[in-house]
Amino acid sequence: MPGPRFRRRRPSWRQWIRTWRAWLTPGLGIKRWLLLLFLGVVFLAVGTAIAVLHVYRTAPETWWLPLLSSASLRFLPRWLRALIFGVTGAALLVGGLWGLHRSLLAPFLQTGKPVVETLAAFRLRERGPHVAVLGGGHGQSTLLRGLKQVTHNITAIVSVADDGGSSGRLRHDLGILPPGDIRNCLAALSDDEDLLAQLFQYRFPQAYGDLAGHSFGNLFLTAMIGLTGSFEQAVLEAGRVLSIYGRVVPATLDPVELRADLRLPFQSQTVVVRGESTIPQVQGHIQRVWLEPDRPRAFPPAVQAILAADMVVVGPGSLFTSLLPNLLVPDLAQALRAARGLRVFVVNVATQPGETDGFSAQDHVRVVEEHVGPGLFDVVLVNTGHYGVLPPGVTWVAEAPGQPFPYPVVRADVASETHPGRHDPDKLARALMRILEQRTGPLP
Repeated sequence: MPGPRFRRRRPSWRQWIRTWRAWLTPGLGIKRWLLLLFLGVVFLAVGTAIAVLHVYRTAPETWWLPLLSSASLRFLPRWLRALIFGVTGAALLVGGLWGLHRSLLAPFLQTGKPVVETLAAFRLRERGPHVAVLGGGHGQSTLLRGLKQVTHNITAIVSVADDGGSSGRLRHDLGILPPGDIRNCLAALSDDEDLLAQLFQYRFPQAYGDLAGHSFGNLFLTAMIGLTGSFEQAVLEAGRVLSIYGRVVPATLDPVELRADLRLPFQSQTVVVRGESTIPQVQGHIQRVWLEPDRPRAFPPAVQAILAADMVVVGPGSLFTSLLPNLLVPDLAQALRAARGLRVFVVNVATQPGETDGFSAQDHVRVVEEHVGPGLFDVVLVNTGHYGVLPPGVTWVAEAPGQPFPYPVVRADVASETHPGRHDPDKLARALMRILEQRTGPLP
């Protein structure tokens, strides 16, 4: 027995009016083309009318002249004829345009969402603030997923000190810069539901032999380096393939290695640990980190993005192994100090074993200033939301009572309700936009 048939509910006349009024909203870039189209139709109609009138007045008496006279409704008053032809032409024009735009845009529209809403949201993000994000790892990718919903003017400045996993193997075997964090940011700025983005993040299982552990995106970027001849051009072309919103640039093109001084448990001596992936694995307290070579050259587009941004965001991410490697590039730190835009430091939601065990929110800021110096930020964003149960050895990052911040603090619930210990992309992006709006005025 067939189930009940459900009819799609037709929109009311009020909804139709609201939809058509929405097309005239300022900023959509529609009215100018409607005016141009209207003028074109008017001129075409006038030209056609003149041609028909000329034929009617100069043609000899034939059988089809009475038919032409009837078709032009000469038996009616002129004002009524003008009204009939005008309304009919407008209805045909609107119907044709409506059917044309639905046919052309059908592959790009979301089910149940009017095209005018999709267009308005795209235009709004296109005119959104320019944001530069410094970081690396999953924290930066999380922020980018939220930011692309509010602006398309994003520059992700990514650390290239990674030496573990697939990136480390490619770096060791081929001598290229590690592509892993770059790949994550490219995928984050693309359409998450796009199969191509999922393919970019695909990691080969053990059954694939030598390919086991490698992600397709890393191999793709490696192949692009061979085709284009440079790491930065490979990243640019990969961004075009994924149709990302914004751009991704490395912090430096110099091959750098992260090193750390660690104080071992129950001992006063320190040891030097080499490699970003190794540092969190050594049981000890990190005293300081630095790059080798110690003064790498910044990638010029990264410096330009910081200086031109309306807002520069540092974090979230692993404090010692993702955030500081960017700030330890001297030119990037100087650009951050000289930036005209709002400079925000996002404190992590939870501690990271092996790096920030027992750290408070103030400790995160203190470590950055100890490594790079004061005067880097305008605002510090601290999380107030706690959801779920954290893994063993991980604690929520909270403010230490009685310890002042060197910068103004904004407190907001930016924690994920489904992934304990992580930021929520949408919450974090909205909180940053609120901070920017409060500091600089209403956004476009």
